[in-house]
Amino acid sequence: MQSLLAQHALVRQWGEQLATCLVGGAKLLAAGNGGSAAEAQHLTAELVGRFCGERRPLSALSLCAETSSLTAILNDYGAEEIFARQVEAHGRPGDILVLLSTSGTSGNVVHAAKRGHELGLQVWALTGPAPNPLAALADEALTITAGSTAAVQEVHLAAVHAICAAMDATLQARGELLSPSAREASA
Repeated sequence: MQSLLAQHALVRQWGEQLATCLVGGAKLLAAGNGGSAAEAQHLTAELVGRFCGERRPLSALSLCAETSSLTAILNDYGAEEIFARQVEAHGRPGDILVLLSTSGTSGNVVHAAKRGHELGLQVWALTGPAPNPLAALADEALTITAGSTAAVQEVHLAAVHAICAAMDATLQARGELLSPSAREASA
């Protein structure tokens, strides 16, 4: 947790940037393998659903949740393309690509980061200890030093929650927490 606390300014910055980009029409794409896939799905669920309080749904896709696409891409293009091909299909310049990897060396995640850059996406990484290839490729990286893979994943979940809290606080401060239809209903 000390690693995360030392990066609190980055967490706040990401929350603020998500608030600006997602309300402005961009989307978030997220991916990871194994436990990191679960964290990627958790992040997108918090954005499309809600975190602590009621707010507008925000566009977010977990690339690891598309099992039909994953198996088809794996079969036809190989493991390195599993996420990169989806980034190419769904990503547009200005979107945010969040990649999670406890090692920072997962080939398919690193390949997705490269593809994201080629397409003009902002690439953020949540990894284990730096240096690692994913952190080096990302526009910004939140790196966690911990004694085990499980501990890194636990802190990544705390980071996801902290980022969502910072985003919701930003939306609240800007008066953009509720969708236009929810504002009309409460008026």
